[in-house]
Amino acid sequence: AFAARAAGRRLRPWTAIWAVGGLSLLAVPALRDAGWPTFLALVSAFALGSLALHGSRSWPGVLIGSAGILDSIGPGVRWGWLGVRERADDSRGRWATAVRTTAVALALLVVFGTLFASADAAFADLLGRLVPDMSIVDGPWRTFLFLVGLVGALAAARTAAAPVRWDGIAVKRGKPRARMEWALPLIVLNLLFAAFITLQLVVLLGGYEKVREATGLDHAQYARQGFWQLLWATLLTLLVIALALRWAPRGSARDRTLVRAVLGTLCVLTLVVVASALRRMDLYVDEYGLTRLRISVAAMELWLGVVFVLILAAGVFGTRFLPRAIAVSAAGAVLAFGLVSPDALVAEQNVRRFDDRGSIDLDYLRGLSADAVPALDRLPEPQRSCALRTVQRELRGSDSPWYATSRGEARAVEILRERPVTVDRGTCYGLGTDGVREGGREGEQDGYERDRDAYDPY
Repeated sequence: AFAARAAGRRLRPWTAIWAVGGLSLLAVPALRDAGWPTFLALVSAFALGSLALHGSRSWPGVLIGSAGILDSIGPGVRWGWLGVRERADDSRGRWATAVRTTAVALALLVVFGTLFASADAAFADLLGRLVPDMSIVDGPWRTFLFLVGLVGALAAARTAAAPVRWDGIAVKRGKPRARMEWALPLIVLNLLFAAFITLQLVVLLGGYEKVREATGLDHAQYARQGFWQLLWATLLTLLVIALALRWAPRGSARDRTLVRAVLGTLCVLTLVVVASALRRMDLYVDEYGLTRLRISVAAMELWLGVVFVLILAAGVFGTRFLPRAIAVSAAGAVLAFGLVSPDALVAEQNVRRFDDRGSIDLDYLRGLSADAVPALDRLPEPQRSCALRTVQRELRGSDSPWYATSRGEARAVEILRERPVTVDRGTCYGLGTDGVREGGREGEQDGYERDRDAYDPY
């Protein structure tokens, strides 16, 4: 902020949006223990921070500017070194005074801090919590992290003072095609989408029995067969729209009306395909339960639906804000995904299925993070203890300081302190793959293991 102000840059609305969005994403690692939503949130926060420094608005600016700060690492270090040398030459006497003053202050802190810590156990505990635990073994690693942070800060300051204008990269538009040459393939594609959607509506409105007679597939198999194909169809439609806009006729108002009508119809039909894909995933989850991968790809499909809505809005109101709007929607999706706690949702849905069907995949649930503990805590024994054994062992073996502990982890520690795991490993091994003691419920399967087909990508 100081570097930007010294360079004469002013705070703009979109800069504030990127900055606030990036800081909001950092709430995810503070609240959630799961590593995968945290990783997505940190990467997205880095991208929004880079966009805040660059102020990008075009497609090249948003795409390249989200990682553009990496281009300032070398210039940032040189810029910082030259600035230090320049100021050191002008103030050699003040540097010596600053070093002496700092040394005296550190000496006083060490001497009197040691005396007060030895005089009061509570004060010693407070100091122990505030001061990071440093050791000879951790020294090189901490030094490396400090240098990485220093280089990153210099790169950010250099970018704020003199950003690279990625918006200056011009992408040439393709040669416009004749109306019929451009529109005919897309109209055929629209008709294909319409035929597929008509069949989907028949199935959703009660025609599934006819489909099952023709295909021999039950609900779960029917859902599994098509979800991934529909996801790829959605992604490829985005590519088709991008290429169509590149070669779209644009000579007159009639050409622009044709483009909006054809591509708008394609976007609307694709939204129905997105709804069909989500419905298939819902059927599959109802049959086999929720997993991390299933909730992730469903969230991605839902976000793709938002992208198509934004494209439709751009066709009506103009494309000026489309690149930044899509970037904001992606960051918002990552933030929402982290805040809803996917591990907790997976555990919650599987616990409900256990209440309804009496079977649960304990092997899978053991791998969830501490965010799942509140939901898994509602299971009866011995299923509860078998699902929480791994989490309890990891939490007891963790020596993370307060500033590296999430809210989800702290809540799990509190629950397991009140109700610790009570069964041993042997008892858990005695449970079947469906979470029921072998011989207890003969023939009950949930499709996780023995009833699975060989092809199950998720």
